[in-house]
Amino acid sequence: MSEGRPVPLQQPAVKPPVSVRLEGDILFVTLSRPEKRNALNAEAIGALERTFAAPPAGARVAVISGEGDHFSAGLDLSDLSEGGDNDVMAGIAHSMMWHHAFQYIERGQLPVVSVLKGAVVGGGLELAAATHVRVAEENAFYALPEGQRGIFVGGGGSVRIPRLIGAARMADMMLTGRTYDAAGGMAAGLSQYVVPAGSGLAKATELARAIAGNAPMTNFAVVQALPRIAETDAPAGFLMEALMSAIAQNDAEAKARMRAFLDKKAAKVRAPG
Repeated sequence: MSEGRPVPLQQPAVKPPVSVRLEGDILFVTLSRPEKRNALNAEAIGALERTFAAPPAGARVAVISGEGDHFSAGLDLSDLSEGGDNDVMAGIAHSMMWHHAFQYIERGQLPVVSVLKGAVVGGGLELAAATHVRVAEENAFYALPEGQRGIFVGGGGSVRIPRLIGAARMADMMLTGRTYDAAGGMAAGLSQYVVPAGSGLAKATELARAIAGNAPMTNFAVVQALPRIAETDAPAGFLMEALMSAIAQNDAEAKARMRAFLDKKAAKVRAPG
């Protein structure tokens, strides 16, 4: 080492806010800020957008979970600006950043299963609402504390959550601070499953394997066409259903599966678990 040459200091590795791994055809996406109860900052939202905008080749389904004891306590409030002439425009841009990212989850390339535990609060609930199948552990609780914070939902919650539980229930949560536990949340429509604490990821993985076993065109129809059919008027919905049905049944894999069924070679349909 030459004398006088500065020795570069080794920088500690910075843990990413979202970790991603592909196991077979299942993409596991983990919110990795347990010290912040997986609160979502701009970096985490950007990581989610990049992941779901261009999932790795071979992925057929995704599972979103949170590291530690919580799914997500929502917006990292340190992300909000204070003061300045451009606050309104900055707020709009911040909200639309979340919209853009969550759109890739709700209507992207993959069906998405979420594992809900501990806090599923504010922006965390908005993220969960963008997923297609929600598995809650019995310790999960749901809240929308924006009313107490003096803010309003900004991650698409006012669009997605009323479709799950109704506008009146959402208004009650925001106005009064009401929370739902796991059982109440499932009854209201916030999840489709409730499982014992610690078993959410196993259940979600089981469901993901079942989803990955579907014909890709069918999964595409469920993720892309079904919500649009549900949102449109009946005549347009019937037409869209007929078109999607014809496209799906004429897919090569669908034809092969139907032939196997008719030849009595197809496995019997069994519900997971």
